[in-house]
Amino acid sequence: MLSGRILTPSGWITGTITFDQRIVQIQEDPAADSALTILPGFIDLHVHGAAGVDIMEGDDAGATVAQVHARHGTTALLGTTLTAKEPSILRALHGLAGVIAERPANGARMLGVHLEGPFLNLHRLGAQPPDVVQASLALVQRFHAIAPIKVLTMAPEIPGHLELIPQLAAMGIRVQIGHSAGTYDEGVAALKAGATGFTHLYNGMTGMTHYDPGMVGAALAHADYAEIIPDLQHVAKGALRAALRAIPRLYGVTDATSATGMPDGEYGLGTQRVYKCLGCVRLATGSLAGSVLTMDQALRNFVELGLDLADASNRLSLYPADYLGESERGRLTPGAWADIVVLDANLQPVSVFVEGAAIDLSTR
Repeated sequence: MLSGRILTPSGWITGTITFDQRIVQIQEDPAADSALTILPGFIDLHVHGAAGVDIMEGDDAGATVAQVHARHGTTALLGTTLTAKEPSILRALHGLAGVIAERPANGARMLGVHLEGPFLNLHRLGAQPPDVVQASLALVQRFHAIAPIKVLTMAPEIPGHLELIPQLAAMGIRVQIGHSAGTYDEGVAALKAGATGFTHLYNGMTGMTHYDPGMVGAALAHADYAEIIPDLQHVAKGALRAALRAIPRLYGVTDATSATGMPDGEYGLGTQRVYKCLGCVRLATGSLAGSVLTMDQALRNFVELGLDLADASNRLSLYPADYLGESERGRLTPGAWADIVVLDANLQPVSVFVEGAAIDLSTR
């Protein structure tokens, strides 16, 4: 049982929360100690790595990533791939399959895969390697049979991609627009075809002007959901505020790389070499290459930006859960999984529970 100020679907209460693997009871008690804040665990739908390991390495890399991010309040996540040649993607998927099937000790629940590439536009790769291919239903089905793809990023302007979106949606895959040189009209067409979101909004897509609204304009004008990296480096504060006003269920992701939780230095991002310095990760060219963000820091950044704590929490828990159709995660209510993060007055995690199991925070 935990006591504190608890965020429930109906709002804040001061009281107690009782749980085993799932939440049993939430009881209001005005006399309870309200020094601690109790939120739903964070759900990160875009994670490449941590602690010097990259999802693309396969084997037990996914377990390490799940363990590191759990210590920062992430209770569920999607292992995210990069553009690569097919054997490398297969290796990553085989590694993720085991972590998805069985939650690693002291780690977050791996809900599935975010396939970010190889179905991207060669001219909007950012830090992605240049091993792009045209998507086909057969290829996606082959990947999906190894490890469940929950989210798939693609550039809809590539020939054949728009027609594929309804087929992927029928498989239960959330198709996101990203790494795209497409126009506003091509973005709107993709949404009408069944695409449901945008990958790291603003980054890796055509920008917006008042004469040429681009893919960013399609998102701001039409999207219900989109992911954004709130590290305050990938997107300027003003642009972040505009997206928060325009997109009802904008949610935060880390896009975290193997450099997360590590000292400054050189690290791997798929086949690329990246460099951590001054709190960010860049290619040798100076271009941003993922982040070192954790979800607890994302929460603090949202609050610094002016969001109230409940809104900030929803954008890191409730909205990503709803986007995936995970109705028993991302909220503190009886019957839901006991995915819980407990924060002190400075919004630093003091306790984390994944499906009721306490996470050891001592090595954070």
